[in-house]
Amino acid sequence: MPNIPVLETDRLVLRGFQSDDLDALTAMWSMPEVVRYIAGVPLSREQSWVRLLRHIGMWSVMGFGFWAITEKASGQLIGESGFHEMRRGLVPSIEGTMEAGWGLIPDYQGRGYASEVLETILPWAEANHRGAAITCIIDPDNAPSIRLAQRHGFQEFARSTYQDSDIVVFRRNAA
Repeated sequence: MPNIPVLETDRLVLRGFQSDDLDALTAMWSMPEVVRYIAGVPLSREQSWVRLLRHIGMWSVMGFGFWAITEKASGQLIGESGFHEMRRGLVPSIEGTMEAGWGLIPDYQGRGYASEVLETILPWAEANHRGAAITCIIDPDNAPSIRLAQRHGFQEFARSTYQDSDIVVFRRNAA
């Protein structure tokens, strides 16, 4: 297993994914509210397994990846967030950047958790990958995620289409 840092906030623990997270991840990614702005199709257990393996493997290859977001009080997995390098066939290209992403189960949306996560992972990225460009892509109809990205220093720099869906491409300048 790669050495994945554990990050903590007042309410959350961000840790590396483990094979035991499959059921929670499958439940999360099968929720229509979670996939609404991300491909729009719930993931199967098999697709969730591939996602979990990608999250773990990204750390070994890139030195960054996604964390499992767990609530301190309950220990429950409530979402995921982090960085990946997907080598997307996207114009303009965002290859070579740390592409940020986040997702929470619906019961935890709108409660400040995503902002708390970004306040933790963005400084980690800047400290551990100094000078790396950080990007994200968001569905133009996902107003809450767009507001969140903008609050955390992301600025729109392009509009594009990815996998037959419109997206807004954001960049956050390195500190």
